[in-house]
Amino acid sequence: MNNSQTITDSVLNSRIIEQQLTGQTTADGAGVKLTRLFGQALQKRLDPFLMLDAFGSDSPRDYIGGFPDHPHRGFETMTYLIAGRMRHSDNAGHQGLLQEGGMQWMTAGRGIIHSEMPEQQDGLLEGFQLWINLPADAKMQPPAYRDVDRQQLPELATADGVTVRVIAGDSHGLAGAIQRPVTEPTILDISLPAGSGFSQALPATHTAFFVVYRGEVTVGDQAVARGRLAILADDPAADGVRMRAPQDSRVLLVSGAPLRQPIAQHGPFVMNTPAQIQQAIDDYRTGRLTSA
Repeated sequence: MNNSQTITDSVLNSRIIEQQLTGQTTADGAGVKLTRLFGQALQKRLDPFLMLDAFGSDSPRDYIGGFPDHPHRGFETMTYLIAGRMRHSDNAGHQGLLQEGGMQWMTAGRGIIHSEMPEQQDGLLEGFQLWINLPADAKMQPPAYRDVDRQQLPELATADGVTVRVIAGDSHGLAGAIQRPVTEPTILDISLPAGSGFSQALPATHTAFFVVYRGEVTVGDQAVARGRLAILADDPAADGVRMRAPQDSRVLLVSGAPLRQPIAQHGPFVMNTPAQIQQAIDDYRTGRLTSA
């Protein structure tokens, strides 16, 4: 879904970079190697976002084990695949094949047990998984799942060759594939040719950060290299972010409205209190997680 247009730079006062992070190499599932760009230590600062993992390897031993059946409760996930294929299956009967350029949005709600398994024996598997918190009154909603292929993701192109895939929220009047209440996430995959720039309006009250996964971009006088996550400073006077690319680059830009609610997490369960976490554990052990 392409939409070529001339885009006016409507950002008058860009946010600056507060902090840059380098992710930590780890493994999850059945030994899948990934980079945890942030996790529990930054949940308060990056509210409503809970975790961001990047995975990328052309070595099957790094990913072939996939993520066999495992439970979740109390949040949502966005999985975006840059390369490769991955199969989703869950206890609610949802099935989906995530392919290059596609996205899956899963609402765990009161409980879901699912698997995410590579459907390839070799080649590159690359992508991101983002965890987004749910507000307290929505944590026990029924689980849901949506599969969006590349052709269904709205995309705009600027006069100087920047392309923006609008996964969630909106960009320059183009609505993304996913619209969510309360947390109001904006998730953009931005491809910038060398020498180009891009501006994105962001509510001053929203948390915002971006990850450079190709090339390098600058915001103000700060350069952000490939593989690094940049947290954009909160600034009531700022109305968005401006970035420039000295070389061909790709960026995942994320923004959302903070919930400012207590967070209690135990592995795949994210609730508001320790008692709710214990209930989730008990429900899972007794087979009631998905029927509570």
